[in-house]
Amino acid sequence: MAVSRIVIENCAIATVDAHDTEYASGHVVIADNRIESVGAGAAPAHLDGVVRRIDGTGHLATPGLVNTHHHFYQWITRGLAQDCNLFNWLVTLYPTWARIDEQMVHAAAQGSLAMMARGGVTTAMDHHYVFPRGAGDLSGTIVRAAADMGVRFTLARGSMDRGESDGGLPPDFAVETLDGALAATEETIDRHHDASFDAMTQIAVAPCSPFSVSTELMRQGAELARRKGVRLHTHGSETVEEEKFCHELFGMGPTDYFESTGWLGEDVWMAHCVHMTDSDIASFARTKTGVAHCPSSNARLAAGIARVPDMLAAGVPVGLGVDGTASNESGELHTELRNALLINRLGGHRERALNARQALRLGTHGGAQVLGRADQIGSLEAGKLADLVLWKLDGIGHASIADPVAALVFGAAAPVTLSLVNGRPVVEAGRLTTVDEDAIARSTRDEARRLARIVAAAG
Repeated sequence: MAVSRIVIENCAIATVDAHDTEYASGHVVIADNRIESVGAGAAPAHLDGVVRRIDGTGHLATPGLVNTHHHFYQWITRGLAQDCNLFNWLVTLYPTWARIDEQMVHAAAQGSLAMMARGGVTTAMDHHYVFPRGAGDLSGTIVRAAADMGVRFTLARGSMDRGESDGGLPPDFAVETLDGALAATEETIDRHHDASFDAMTQIAVAPCSPFSVSTELMRQGAELARRKGVRLHTHGSETVEEEKFCHELFGMGPTDYFESTGWLGEDVWMAHCVHMTDSDIASFARTKTGVAHCPSSNARLAAGIARVPDMLAAGVPVGLGVDGTASNESGELHTELRNALLINRLGGHRERALNARQALRLGTHGGAQVLGRADQIGSLEAGKLADLVLWKLDGIGHASIADPVAALVFGAAAPVTLSLVNGRPVVEAGRLTTVDEDAIARSTRDEARRLARIVAAAG
């Protein structure tokens, strides 16, 4: 069968490979869904099967961005509980989230995915943990939305079984039973998980957090994930209130609690990890437990500044996360490159906390490592999957910055001229190619209003 090739030339390239190789002017050749070659200067002459040749003058090519933590359903509850910390924000919004249904979740997933894809995300992730009774096939509709968008996707099938009556935060009618959550999670793995090299959909086991999940669900969830050969994800050490909660309920801090339930390991990644001691970081480094760093959400909820420079120095795998758009209303990962760099410089390491290339690595290779896919995506190297973004840097927002990586990270949000996922365009000239953006905007607005009416009627 003939190979179809796309050739991109004359662009700056940041490969984010192990040596941070960069080219001031280079080429990328894509053969079907794989990167065939990357290098300086023009592409090899006389290539067969070239179906498209792109002049990348004025652009920077990077690996596609990889999002490691999100809650898609929150797209239709943006702008609420604006001045709350995490616990008060959750208590305020759980009664609203507990009334979502399949139609709402599909629209919210489309909105979340569209915003990320337009901003250079080629691998998305959703941690969905709210499953109201009778709400429909929520996991299935999220997977379908990602497939329609054409992005690579990990669904972390979440769960909660600790309601208010058991000392948890969510209302009782918003949680599942232990057996029900485990059975539904296994069914989702069986229906949707693809373990192949070029998989477009993968599933992780993802009980929500220590304050909404029983110890037994944590333990049995870990056992289920390892029996099925999938990854594990949850929230960890996000706030000082969570630290206090864990000590009161379990007699130990979050990291020790996670280790006691089987939740540290190279197949695990945690969201946030803001309040980590030296001992916690050492435990994560020893076990290669990953971290999804969500700087914008952490700031929105006044959670604090994660010790990302210390984690990286210790060898902890770290990627970036959007987090749910009820705590990061912009909903895009590109801004997290900039915010990760800036917010971490407010910490103890100051100007040496992170640099532009470290920020780009967090959003690309770091995310791929956290999702267990670093051999497939996250850098521009021959043999890897063709997930690539071409950023336009010759416009007014960036043209006077000589360093293209600095322009991308320090500068305004750069326009995306082209985004390829598996060798197929999902963005062209800043617009999505696979879905109708305007129709998605209308449906998300309508579903947000419908949810608000339902909540108001319930009193």
